Amino acid sequence: MTPDRRGETLVVAALAALLAITAGWWALALWPTPDATPEWLARTRAACFGSSSNGLPDAGGWIVLIGSPLGFLGLLLVAWGSELRAGLAGLATRAAGQVVLGVAGAACMIGAAGAVTRIAAAQGEPFVLDARAPGDVVTAARTNDPAPALSLVDQHGETISPARFGKRPVLVTFAFAHCQTVCPVVVHDVLSARDKEPAADAAVLIVTLDPWRDTPARLPAVAEAWGVAGDAHVLSGAPDAVEEVLTRWRIPRVRNAQTGDVTHPAVVYVVREGRIRYALQGGEEAIRAALRTF
Repeated sequence: MTPDRRGETLVVAALAALLAITAGWWALALWPTPDATPEWLARTRAACFGSSSNGLPDAGGWIVLIGSPLGFLGLLLVAWGSELRAGLAGLATRAAGQVVLGVAGAACMIGAAGAVTRIAAAQGEPFVLDARAPGDVVTAARTNDPAPALSLVDQHGETISPARFGKRPVLVTFAFAHCQTVCPVVVHDVLSARDKEPAADAAVLIVTLDPWRDTPARLPAVAEAWGVAGDAHVLSGAPDAVEEVLTRWRIPRVRNAQTGDVTHPAVVYVVREGRIRYALQGGEEAIRAALRTF
């Protein structure tokens, strides 16, 4: 084999390796699981690609999935573009090479179609909730996913899980006491929506995002500061146990190791009979509208 031919073969092999690694990377991020995502897989996805409330990668994760392969492909084209083109052209002149190229192209198309289907399914079915006010339209994501396990201690020292509430709707949200931005708003919206829709008879679970400071012993003070009353529960526990719950419930979060503050979105799940019925990004009217559907 001549040096030129050897170089073309190596560059084509590098392209094949890039495609294989990219396919594996995308499969790790998007491969659907039949029921609840296994704990090891949820943790791996969160570490590699981040996590959004619908289980898809966050913005940084999409940059990794899309930007990294494109960057390596660009490097191949810039550094060894002529060798790559010559190697692919050589493959196309042979029957075996044509089969390889055809299979690779078909695999890419099937993979792309599968990714689009997975993303569309994870986004949930968008629809309009009747907010019962002229011109007031609220959108949400309707799902029917199994609710992940959740069993933590509340401000009264009781162990609480959604199953405790039977067929009643349960509003599950996530906050922490030291938060001065998102958390007070989402807690107010959830409690206010519960109070303004008494016919729904909803319970409220507020899971801490900061179990290191929101310990079970401090939960009574946290509940009082937030005005938590009635069948509403602020939940905490051992940090590892709380972190496991947050990962299972696909809550994106970044904790500042120096300040302890947690960056996170507003997420409210409406759960009933062991299944997540709606996934909301907060908002009192959206929560009220979801409760009125029961």
